[in-house]
Amino acid sequence: MPGFNKIVENYQEMKKILTCLFAALGLTTACGQQNFENMEVKEFAELIADPEVVILDVRKADEFAEGHIKGAILIDQFQSNFVEQAQAKLPKEKTIAIYCRSGRRSANAAGKLADVGYKCVNLKGGIIAWKEANMPVINEE
Repeated sequence: MPGFNKIVENYQEMKKILTCLFAALGLTTACGQQNFENMEVKEFAELIADPEVVILDVRKADEFAEGHIKGAILIDQFQSNFVEQAQAKLPKEKTIAIYCRSGRRSANAAGKLADVGYKCVNLKGGIIAWKEANMPVINEE
């Protein structure tokens, strides 16, 4: 049965390809896992209502001055000594609620801080999403 042998051969080749594909996907997923939590605006607002949670804005000073969440501490994520500044100002025993303009810088900052032992939560969509949800911002220090 020459046709049957070809079917078995094709099946074994397809099995190898699928096994490699699934292995690659598994490795990608494992490597892409993050060490912090992302939250939508409503959850984030509930979280920061707890006075034990530290709010961290990782934007630039001029962005912060345009409006920020009340009680936020400013540490520019683009500073070369960002982690050192954070370690000097932020208590490790408290949850750090982090945001930026759109959520990208804060996700990066959350990853860096979580790597050194902080429990971090990132605001998905950043201050843009916060404002779109009609949440309050202040302009004072």
